[in-house]
Amino acid sequence: MMGLGPIGTILETKLRGAFSPVLLNVIDESHHHEGHGGSHPEGESHFRVKIAAEVFRGMTRVQQHRQVNAVLADELKSRVHALAIETMLP
Repeated sequence: MMGLGPIGTILETKLRGAFSPVLLNVIDESHHHEGHGGSHPEGESHFRVKIAAEVFRGMTRVQQHRQVNAVLADELKSRVHALAIETMLP
């Protein structure tokens, strides 16, 4: 398994800074979407995020996902075509 590229690293850095998660996995799934709409020849267009953070306590799942989307808004407007989010409490 390869490490994250520059876009994945930005996602990881932003999520760590915003949520101080106890668990964070940013997975580039772009290779599963080659040739599909929104894919980029150089990859880093489709990601899965698994994140566990105390800050999510008391929020609904929808609120948790909205928080993640808000932190990554710039990347979602530009380079990232798809983001699958799995949030959980520690």
